[in-house]
Formats: sequence, structure tokens, C-alpha cells
Amino acid sequence: MTQASSVYTDLSVRENVAYWARISGAERGEAESVIEHLHLASLAGQPAGRLSGGQTSRVALACALVGNPPVLLLDEPTVGLDPVLREEIWDFLRERAAAGTTILVSSHVMDEAARCDKLLLIRHGEILATGSPDDIRKRTGVEDLDTAFLNLIKEHAA
Repeated sequence: MTQASSVYTDLSVRENVAYWARISGAERGEAESVIEHLHLASLAGQPAGRLSGGQTSRVALACALVGNPPVLLLDEPTVGLDPVLREEIWDFLRERAAAGTTILVSSHVMDEAARCDKLLLIRHGEILATGSPDDIRKRTGVEDLDTAFLNLIKEHAA
């Protein structure tokens, strides 16, 4: 799932998710299940082109999740969403990970990075650090991941 929306604006939410469900060979009813999990049921009949940015992001995420892919590559999956919905989506992603899905998240937002099991911090194509968020905090001696990342940048520039 990329930041730029990949949903079909002339299709409804339900039609978008059902389309990807058919392509991925998802089990019957899975499209509706994902729509429910991402709180899209009230919007299911709406054309995707009439949705807000956050709603469109949820539709794109629903399309990515349907069919239970073994690997998900998500680019800033919850940026721009309200805090309650963000937490619910991260809970849903944790459930998927616990069920065996490999989830790779690309983000410059350290709040999202802090929710991941393992981080790979990169700057200008150079790996600055790898490890859990706690490992990186300990290594840099700070609690805030933003500050930790900035410290690593300074350390590598020296």
C-alpha cells in the first residue's frame, strides 16, 4: 500500500475491496470482514472518489489486506488518521503479524516506527542502525525515537 491512493475512484468502497478480493482469491465474505475491521461499513456504497483522504487510505489498506497476503509492504499506513482509528488499525496489523503475516512498514514518522518489532533506520541510502525500538533508544541514550534518529544522523556525519 503506497501513500498515493491506488483505489478506483469510480467504484464504491465495497466494489474496490471485492475487486481485490477476487484477484487475490480471498475466501467468500472476507471483503466484508475487512470492511468491518477498518470501519468502512457505513461508507461501503459510496464511490471512492467522494471520500476524504483518511477514508481513502483505509480503503487502500482494506484492498491490501484482503486475501491474507503472506507479506504486506505498507507506506505510512496510518498517517492522517484519527488516533482511535490508528490504534485499531495497528491492533489489526499486530493480529495479522501474530497469525504469520510479514509486515514491512516504510515511514519517516517515528510514532509509526515505534509500533514495529524491528527497525532499519536509513539516511541517504546508508543504514544508521537496526534493532528494536528499545534497542535503538538504549544505544542512543534517549527515550524519544525522533531524537534517537537525529542523534544517529549526527553520529554518522561526524
